Amino acid sequence: MGKLDNAQDRALELIGEIGDGLRKAVPGKAMQWVETGAAIGAVRTGAKVASKFVRRNPVLATAAIAGAGLLWYAARRRARQAEAGPIEGSATRVDASSPADGAGSGKASVRKRRRTAAG
Repeated sequence: MGKLDNAQDRALELIGEIGDGLRKAVPGKAMQWVETGAAIGAVRTGAKVASKFVRRNPVLATAAIAGAGLLWYAARRRARQAEAGPIEGSATRVDASSPADGAGSGKASVRKRRRTAAG
Protein backbone atom coordinates (compact mmCIF):
# COMPACT_ATOMS: atom_id res chain seq x y z
CA MET A 1 0.00 0.00 0.00
CA GLY A 2 3.00 2.27 -0.04
CA LYS A 3 2.49 3.17 -3.67
CA LEU A 4 -1.18 4.01 -3.11
CA ASP A 5 -0.35 6.20 -0.10
CA ASN A 6 2.37 7.97 -2.10
CA ALA A 7 -0.05 8.58 -4.99
CA GLN A 8 -2.67 10.00 -2.64
CA ASP A 9 -0.10 12.19 -0.93
CA ARG A 10 1.20 13.38 -4.27
CA ALA A 11 -2.36 14.09 -5.49
CA LEU A 12 -3.08 16.08 -2.33
CA GLU A 13 0.14 18.07 -2.82
CA LEU A 14 -0.80 18.84 -6.45
CA ILE A 15 -4.31 19.90 -5.44
CA GLY A 16 -2.81 22.12 -2.75
CA GLU A 17 -0.42 23.72 -5.23
CA ILE A 18 -3.23 24.31 -7.71
CA GLY A 19 -5.37 25.84 -4.95
CA ASP A 20 -2.51 28.13 -3.88
CA GLY A 21 -1.99 29.18 -7.47
CA LEU A 22 -5.69 29.95 -7.88
CA ARG A 23 -5.82 31.88 -4.62
CA LYS A 24 -2.90 34.02 -5.76
CA ALA A 25 -4.21 34.55 -9.28
CA VAL A 26 -7.93 35.03 -8.65
CA PRO A 27 -7.90 38.33 -6.71
CA GLY A 28 -6.23 40.15 -9.62
CA LYS A 29 -8.41 38.41 -12.17
CA ALA A 30 -11.53 38.90 -10.08
CA MET A 31 -10.87 42.65 -9.89
CA GLN A 32 -10.42 42.74 -13.65
CA TRP A 33 -13.71 40.90 -14.09
CA VAL A 34 -15.49 43.29 -11.72
CA GLU A 35 -14.01 46.34 -13.47
CA THR A 36 -14.92 44.94 -16.88
CA GLY A 37 -18.45 44.15 -15.70
CA ALA A 38 -18.82 47.64 -14.25
CA ALA A 39 -17.58 49.19 -17.50
CA ILE A 40 -20.01 47.10 -19.56
CA GLY A 41 -22.85 48.03 -17.21
CA ALA A 42 -21.99 51.73 -17.48
CA VAL A 43 -21.92 51.55 -21.27
CA ARG A 44 -25.29 49.77 -21.39
CA THR A 45 -26.87 52.28 -19.00
CA GLY A 46 -25.42 55.19 -20.95
CA ALA A 47 -26.73 53.77 -24.21
CA LYS A 48 -30.23 53.41 -22.73
CA VAL A 49 -30.22 56.98 -21.42
CA ALA A 50 -28.90 58.33 -24.72
CA SER A 51 -31.50 56.46 -26.76
CA LYS A 52 -34.32 57.77 -24.55
CA PHE A 53 -32.96 61.32 -24.87
CA VAL A 54 -32.74 61.04 -28.66
CA ARG A 55 -36.30 59.70 -28.89
CA ARG A 56 -37.66 62.55 -26.78
CA ASN A 57 -35.49 65.36 -28.17
CA PRO A 58 -34.40 64.60 -31.74
CA VAL A 59 -33.74 68.26 -32.59
CA LEU A 60 -31.42 68.76 -29.63
CA ALA A 61 -29.59 65.53 -30.41
CA THR A 62 -29.11 66.59 -34.03
CA ALA A 63 -27.85 70.01 -32.94
CA ALA A 64 -25.43 68.42 -30.47
CA ILE A 65 -24.07 66.07 -33.12
CA ALA A 66 -23.70 68.92 -35.61
CA GLY A 67 -21.92 71.06 -33.01
CA ALA A 68 -19.55 68.23 -32.16
CA GLY A 69 -18.82 67.78 -35.86
CA LEU A 70 -18.06 71.46 -36.30
CA LEU A 71 -15.74 71.45 -33.29
CA TRP A 72 -13.95 68.40 -34.65
CA TYR A 73 -13.60 70.05 -38.08
CA ALA A 74 -12.27 73.29 -36.57
CA ALA A 75 -9.74 71.41 -34.44
CA ARG A 76 -8.57 69.38 -37.45
CA ARG A 77 -8.25 72.50 -39.59
CA ARG A 78 -6.30 74.34 -36.89
CA ALA A 79 -3.97 71.36 -36.48
CA ARG A 80 -3.30 71.28 -40.22
CA GLN A 81 -2.58 75.01 -40.27
CA ALA A 82 -0.23 74.67 -37.31
CA GLU A 83 1.51 71.79 -39.05
CA ALA A 84 2.02 73.90 -42.19
CA GLY A 85 3.68 76.62 -40.12
CA PRO A 86 3.30 80.38 -40.23
CA ILE A 87 3.01 82.22 -43.53
CA GLU A 88 6.26 83.94 -44.37
CA GLY A 89 6.06 87.35 -46.02
CA SER A 90 6.77 91.02 -45.66
CA ALA A 91 4.63 94.01 -44.88
CA THR A 92 5.15 97.73 -45.33
CA ARG A 93 3.43 100.42 -43.37
CA VAL A 94 1.82 103.24 -45.29
CA ASP A 95 1.09 106.42 -43.36
CA ALA A 96 -2.01 108.33 -44.29
CA SER A 97 -1.33 111.89 -45.43
CA SER A 98 -3.72 114.73 -46.05
CA PRO A 99 -4.13 116.12 -49.57
CA ALA A 100 -1.84 119.06 -50.29
CA ASP A 101 -4.42 121.42 -51.78
CA GLY A 102 -7.19 120.96 -49.22
CA ALA A 103 -5.14 120.93 -46.06
CA GLY A 104 -6.35 123.46 -43.52
CA SER A 105 -8.85 125.14 -45.84
CA GLY A 106 -11.83 123.38 -44.31
CA LYS A 107 -13.20 122.50 -47.74
CA ALA A 108 -13.44 118.95 -48.86
CA SER A 109 -11.57 118.30 -52.03
CA VAL A 110 -13.83 117.26 -54.84
CA ARG A 111 -12.58 115.10 -57.64
CA LYS A 112 -14.28 115.08 -60.97
CA ARG A 113 -14.76 111.84 -62.79
CA ARG A 114 -13.25 111.54 -66.16
CA ARG A 115 -15.55 110.39 -68.83
CA THR A 116 -14.44 107.64 -71.08
CA ALA A 117 -15.34 107.24 -74.69
CA ALA A 118 -17.74 104.44 -73.87
CA GLY A 119 -19.65 106.27 -71.17
